Amino acid sequence: MQLIKQSLNIDFLGKRKLALIISIVLITVSLASLMTRGLNLGIDFTGGTLVEIGYSQPVELQPIREALLQNQFDDAIVQHFGTARDVMIRLPSQEVPNSEVSNQVLRALANTGNPEMRRIEFVGPQVGEELRDDGGLAVVYALIGILIYVALRFEYRFALGSVVALIHDVILTVGFFSVTQAAFDLTVLAAVLAVIGYSLNDTIVVFDRIRENFRKLRKEESIAVVNISINQTLARTLMTSMTTLLVLFALFFVGGEVIHSFALALIVGVLVGTYSSIYVASATLILLNVSAVDLLPDEKEEAAVDDLP
Repeated sequence: MQLIKQSLNIDFLGKRKLALIISIVLITVSLASLMTRGLNLGIDFTGGTLVEIGYSQPVELQPIREALLQNQFDDAIVQHFGTARDVMIRLPSQEVPNSEVSNQVLRALANTGNPEMRRIEFVGPQVGEELRDDGGLAVVYALIGILIYVALRFEYRFALGSVVALIHDVILTVGFFSVTQAAFDLTVLAAVLAVIGYSLNDTIVVFDRIRENFRKLRKEESIAVVNISINQTLARTLMTSMTTLLVLFALFFVGGEVIHSFALALIVGVLVGTYSSIYVASATLILLNVSAVDLLPDEKEEAAVDDLP
């Protein structure tokens, strides 16, 4: 049987050992950071008050921090969002009414310019804890559901390769937020779930081609078949990733502070997911010794494949 014609012949799996080392190092750093530094949880999970203040002129953050500190807002987190005239203040849970907190903040900032209250949000500590627990369970349930799906659709070694790649992507994406201490809120959790779906879709496209080529190129070695399959799907993988990243970079730079963390998480997830589809999921198949013998169809299925145009 003739080999399937292709224009690319990149030896991806020839670098699988180097990729394995890189992945192990990144996972180790991510897990170490998660255990020692943890995540910079937003008020969605910890509970507290989010206050957005607008000024008519650009302002420096240090005078605002000093003014809040002098008025007993010791743990306030102050940062610009959008422009230098817009300030976001995150406060831990307060024992006073929400409306009173906003008044106290405005009084504290009275000497920093002409502050104007734009928005105030309050999340109680019990609600934040519930959101944190439910969010973690959502990720676990998503992984379990995907494991069941790929186990039914693919041979079990393909299913293991998919799950390994997904766990790899989740650890590195969450680990990035731990290392950088970027705010981890509900939008980031939603992005992590989206990354799981994106990575799985990319992996399934590659695995479908690998499975098809194993049945067509039965005399080829496993590494050669996997390399051929990755090369054949590379254009689709890169095109999907690049177009997605174009949108995400636009959201990251001009979308505003509200979706900044969401876009950042998806950018990291898309990059990691593209890498894992090529090097982690496919390399796992080689480690598990998948061969054409494992994927030989029965006579009825083989006849149906031969009839395809």
